[in-house]
Amino acid sequence: MSLGIVLIILAAALLHAIWNTVVKTAADRTATLGLVALGHVIPGAMMAAVLPLPGAESLPYLAGSTVVHFGYFYMLNQAYRHGDLSVVYPIARGVVPALVALWAVIFAGEHLPLQAWLGIAVIAMGIQVTSWPVLRQGVGRASLVFALGTGCCISVYSLVDGLGVRVSGNILSYWAWHSVLHIFIVGFVALRRGPLLLDLPPRSWVIGIVGGMVSMTAYGLVLYAKNFAPLGVVSALRETSVIFAALIGFMFLGEGNPVRRLLAAVMMAAGVTMIALSS
Repeated sequence: MSLGIVLIILAAALLHAIWNTVVKTAADRTATLGLVALGHVIPGAMMAAVLPLPGAESLPYLAGSTVVHFGYFYMLNQAYRHGDLSVVYPIARGVVPALVALWAVIFAGEHLPLQAWLGIAVIAMGIQVTSWPVLRQGVGRASLVFALGTGCCISVYSLVDGLGVRVSGNILSYWAWHSVLHIFIVGFVALRRGPLLLDLPPRSWVIGIVGGMVSMTAYGLVLYAKNFAPLGVVSALRETSVIFAALIGFMFLGEGNPVRRLLAAVMMAAGVTMIALSS
């Protein structure tokens, strides 16, 4: 894999961590996620208006991804109802790289060298290190089930979008319509939080929508990378967003143990290096 693709995915991971920090610090996470989704829809609609439609072969993948994203939001909300962010997030994200790599072997015929699998494993372990003291105390059954469900949804839409963008004929068109279809998430949140959304101050609207644009940019970079690298590798590198988020939390929010987070960062850097040198 070229260094350029590795850097693109790592940039996407950093952007992903930034917008997740925005959501994490929001007073109402559901309302903020609705605004984040709106931040996808607005630029996506502008792009879709001037770009050709993605190839017909990719349309079922777009529809499937939208459905799975609904499952993802449901699982995530339920997970946060039953468990803390520091418990749910590392479990949900930690299982994704291995699952995506497995789905890619089964459904896309991709086969990774042993060194790449070892790199994926090191990254997954590094994710768990960020919250090991909390995880060691035990995880409730409900929070574990929904966290694993969240991770499964992430792995499925990662596979679906990876396959869809490859047959779309136009990466930008697939990206644009993928963003436009977030309108269904916006509509769902509007039905649930309509009055509250109207009462939010303008600053909250701006932060949510800008966060959505950052999220959209991050996913666009990932979609681009999926055309040139194995899906399991892209997913593993993208999940380094967890350590970026942990470092942001330590440096700007005063969260966590610096030694543990530095260890996790070193592990993830080692995993990234192993993957980058595996082919």
